[in-house]
Amino acid sequence: MNWIRRHLITFAALVVLAYLLVPNVIVAVFSFNDPEGKFNYNFNRFSTEGWTNPCGTAGICDSLGLSLRIGLIASLVATVLGTMIAFAIGRYRFRGRSSTNLLIFMPMATPEVVMGSSLLTLFLMMGLPTGPLAILIAHIMFCISFVVVAVKARVATLDPRLEEAAADLGATPFQTFLRVTLPLSAPGIAAGALLAFSLSFDDYIITNFNASPSSITFPMYVWGASARGVPVQVYVVGTIMFLIALGVVIAGQLISNRRKRQVA
Repeated sequence: MNWIRRHLITFAALVVLAYLLVPNVIVAVFSFNDPEGKFNYNFNRFSTEGWTNPCGTAGICDSLGLSLRIGLIASLVATVLGTMIAFAIGRYRFRGRSSTNLLIFMPMATPEVVMGSSLLTLFLMMGLPTGPLAILIAHIMFCISFVVVAVKARVATLDPRLEEAAADLGATPFQTFLRVTLPLSAPGIAAGALLAFSLSFDDYIITNFNASPSSITFPMYVWGASARGVPVQVYVVGTIMFLIALGVVIAGQLISNRRKRQVA
């Protein structure tokens, strides 16, 4: 009983983690399925056709490529702008700072239906047609808030004495930022960038409001295919994305552990 009490939290965490991974495991298993008919709901027989021909279904690779391009550009722009905003809010006191904090959290609290329709109205008033550019601008706008929150949390934990020590050793403000502040803030910046990419790649509601008939992203493709049967290739893409995300997390953890051993 003492052993169970000591490891109860660990056991509960493993159970919750296993529960969260069940959908990913099901997607991975059904990516090797050869379904009968158009619906991939029952495992029929093992097949690697989806993996050997991931673009076998018309339009899937085009929609995936569009989502990847928009996600990469949106996350890059949102990370740069969000990082600068986070440093400004976290390090400096200026007039309107509290109002800026409120504005940053508004996109996170606003329902996506409201945000999507509002952005569509704004773009139409500006004469900007729906399509990839409108989707990109919309994704940047709502991804910035999540980057600011992630980076700001990291900036708040930085020890200002490290920067003061760098200045005492003769470092310029730019050198201090480049060699001290930026490396220490890198985990928060990386977390914000990954979060922005995942939110952009996964978004459907805001994208659907601002997309044109020729700009179908991967989530829109999956939603449209669900009515006539989701092809096996969708499961393959989902498994690949999960494995890539898992690899990034494991790599980040290994790098962090290596740095801790070096410091120790």
